[in-house]
Amino acid sequence: MGGSGKGTGNRRNRRRPFKRRDWDNAQSQSRDASRNTKKKADDFPPAADGKPEKPAEGMIDRPRWIPPKPPAISMPDDNCPWCDKPIKDIATAICEPDSGKPVHFDCVINRIIERENLESGDTVSYIGGGRFGIIHYNNPPDTRDFRIKKIFEWEKQESRSNWRVTISDHYSVT
Repeated sequence: MGGSGKGTGNRRNRRRPFKRRDWDNAQSQSRDASRNTKKKADDFPPAADGKPEKPAEGMIDRPRWIPPKPPAISMPDDNCPWCDKPIKDIATAICEPDSGKPVHFDCVINRIIERENLESGDTVSYIGGGRFGIIHYNNPPDTRDFRIKKIFEWEKQESRSNWRVTISDHYSVT
């Protein structure tokens, strides 16, 4: 037995070419005949308004989808109350806990860093749901091993600010 376990010898060398000339000629003749019977564009009746005159059996004529128009309401154009710079990307802003006005995301992180005493390996991060946390990495290059030391409830889930409603209405049109 050969090394591949498929038997002895090379099977490719033992194959004989497949010869069925009668079959091949019949196939080529039927192909040529079908080429000559193909219908041309002139053989079909003209279409009215780009639609065929009668839809094929089982086919229905569906109405065309028209996408909704975005609302005419403009996006809120506010300044951050903490740094007094304009908020260019309002979708990334966070609510200020006291007034409910939009604040830069980075301003919130910087404010938490100023207030808290961070140790080596600590960082402030957004953990979702309007919450920030102080994250401690045991080995800072390896971000898989961490623990959350402290959580800050920044935005209340129960109440939504008016500027958030405007943004969600603008982005969720469809």
